[in-house]
Amino acid sequence: MKHINILIFVLLMSVIACKTPAPLATVPNVELKKYAGTWYEIASFPMKAQKNCACTTADYTLTDKGYVIVKNRCQDEKSGSIKKIQGKAFVGKEKDNARLKVQFFPPFKAPYYIIALDTDAYYYAAVGAPNRNYLWILCREAVMDSTLYQSITDSVRKLGFDTKRLKMTHQGCNKNQ
Repeated sequence: MKHINILIFVLLMSVIACKTPAPLATVPNVELKKYAGTWYEIASFPMKAQKNCACTTADYTLTDKGYVIVKNRCQDEKSGSIKKIQGKAFVGKEKDNARLKVQFFPPFKAPYYIIALDTDAYYYAAVGAPNRNYLWILCREAVMDSTLYQSITDSVRKLGFDTKRLKMTHQGCNKNQ
């Protein structure tokens, strides 16, 4: 009986070890002033909160208090109505500014890791969570070149993301709404 318990324990630990993803690497450094502004969602892992969303954008504003105001916006594809939510992003203990915590519903905070970034012009970014369940590909323009998109998806796949889950975001909405 003792050997069976040991075997079960070893098997259980093996399963747990297999399910724990490796730490998620981020970009070396992010200049938050440069990162601020409007980003268009090019693709993301589908989320219940973004159901039927099109023309999704995120606006980031750096405050004097050291946190970032986050304003997410999308248009409901079925009704045409605009959905908005505002939150805050806080820089983690690291000095690289690539690991943030986003808060839309206090006191809950979610990880926001910048895992790919055009470090020259801040033209594109990929943001994910350490558990690999969340992923967004962002761009400063509503449309991204397919070669660049493929390059980004290749790099996040190497970080352990299942890029088959990515859903392209429609960005052709009426901008006057």
